[in-house]
Amino acid sequence: MTGALNRAARTRRPKLRDIDWNRTVRANLKHYQAEHRTIVPERLIGYARRTTAIQRDVVLCVDQSGSMAESVVYSGIFAATLASMKALKTSLVVFDTAVVDLTEQLHDPVEVLFGTQLGGGTDINRAIAYGQGLITRPRDTIFVLISDLYEGGVRDEMLRRVASMTAAGVQVIVLLALSDSGAPSYDHENAAALAAMGVPAFACTPDAFPELMAAAIQRQDLRGTIERLKPR
Repeated sequence: MTGALNRAARTRRPKLRDIDWNRTVRANLKHYQAEHRTIVPERLIGYARRTTAIQRDVVLCVDQSGSMAESVVYSGIFAATLASMKALKTSLVVFDTAVVDLTEQLHDPVEVLFGTQLGGGTDINRAIAYGQGLITRPRDTIFVLISDLYEGGVRDEMLRRVASMTAAGVQVIVLLALSDSGAPSYDHENAAALAAMGVPAFACTPDAFPELMAAAIQRQDLRGTIERLKPR
């Protein structure tokens, strides 16, 4: 997400991986320390990186019912991390029977966690409807629903909304849990219905989540990644 190297442009404040060592050594030969047989560089020369525009939009839609407590904590932390990346536009929506948009709090993970309120019922359909309204570039959007799929709202409409998003080009991923706790309790019928329309639904550990998002951002086929990342 940092952008490709631009070898035609130079910077005097490069990161380690971007240093042009040949130019840096030549520019600092006068600082050779004979007693140490080394050069002490006073200035570094490196390659710049191409300006990184927003590449993907990420919408995290998180079930905050009581059974999802661990997932809510990890989701808040990861949402704040994703929001810190300039190449991503990240939105965070939490829900039970009501929907709360916490996007404005993503600069501070603590505020995000205090903005959640565990308990209550679950209206996944209402949350997805709100999340759909945040999508302006369907083919550049990753929609991550984190829920055990026990729907207290209108099930058929929920499935129709997911189908509509995928048809528009949105990359939809359903995490039955984002936790270290192992296989979660979840609605198998809804998970099967989503899988039938090509939407992966599986539990994911915090260690595996970055690799999953990297694959999604790079538009890779997620099936192999998911099989590799599934808890055993």
